[in-house]
Amino acid sequence: MKKYLKGISISLFLSLSMIFVLSILVSNTKFSESLIKPATMIITFISIFCGAYSVSKTKKEKGIVNGITMGIIYVGILYLISVILNYGFYLTLSSIIMIVIGMIGGLIGGVIGVNF
Repeated sequence: MKKYLKGISISLFLSLSMIFVLSILVSNTKFSESLIKPATMIITFISIFCGAYSVSKTKKEKGIVNGITMGIIYVGILYLISVILNYGFYLTLSSIIMIVIGMIGGLIGGVIGVNF
């Protein structure tokens, strides 16, 4: 469990850092607002990948399971925060895509973490 907390911490820190940079870019440049959603999905993928890599690197086994678990936990935390802030949970196509991105990012990070 301690390894997952470390992975989640890494993922959340990376997400917050990259979203902060994205917000500066959007507000200070001519960065198209239509690119915010894809950029957020890429940020989520990278963050989950790094967290899953960290977890699997230290565990040295079951990279796929650890990575997918990391992705599901991370996306679950995002949706918990979303429910609290938006007073409701809505499962949309975008939500499903985010869950899949989380699982794929975790899977790839987990496999690479075990093998390196």
